[in-house]
Amino acid sequence: MWIACLLALLIAGPAFAQGFDLRAGDAPLTGEALRERLTGRTVTFYDDGQSEYYPDGRYTYTYAGQGGTAYGYWRIDAEGAVCIDFVNGFARCDLYVRNAGRLVLLDAAGERFPARPE
Repeated sequence: MWIACLLALLIAGPAFAQGFDLRAGDAPLTGEALRERLTGRTVTFYDDGQSEYYPDGRYTYTYAGQGGTAYGYWRIDAEGAVCIDFVNGFARCDLYVRNAGRLVLLDAAGERFPARPE
């Protein structure tokens, strides 16, 4: 029985280890596919906020409606989450998934933020 449990944990993959709330149809982006999707690109969310992932590791999040910009540095951790270390000392890790063809950011609190199509 314990072997079956261990096998289930190993198969569940990186998102399970991070504790993200995956839903049916969520396919985590990891490794090279994730790096390719983010590096040098901007992700615009439906609230018009924008995450920009610079090739040199810098990161900005610009709030909608001239709400200001947060600055930091991004990296992909060993489990496939995108982690941001903000210059103000705050840090967070999020998981990008694809579901029904849509890119969605999941945060550790269980919130889901769909991105606008490119």
